[in-house]
Amino acid sequence: QVHLVESGGGLVQPGGSLRLSCAASGITFSLYAMGWYRQAPGKQRELVAGITNGDNTNYADSVKGRFTISRDNAKNTVYLQMNNLKPEDTAVYYCNAKFASLTYWGQGTQITVSS
Repeated sequence: QVHLVESGGGLVQPGGSLRLSCAASGITFSLYAMGWYRQAPGKQRELVAGITNGDNTNYADSVKGRFTISRDNAKNTVYLQMNNLKPEDTAVYYCNAKFASLTYWGQGTQITVSS
């Protein structure tokens, strides 16, 4: 059974930092492209950052220069380092794993950026 478990969410002040982690089990992690998505209330889920199995990365324009995605295949974990957080970053953040036709999602973790 596949599990993607996110951690690291919470409440942070504007300008602050957080690091999200997503620990995967039940998949051959090194084969999968991994991504972080987010969904704010009343909005569609959107891609925040992705990393391929070859460590190529891509980012939403809104987070470029502030967020960094990375992966540790030895730990089956993908990370999202988020710096200079803004109130508009407030959302539920989801981990995603993709390989061929297979797609898996985590349960999500809430990030709230507020003073």
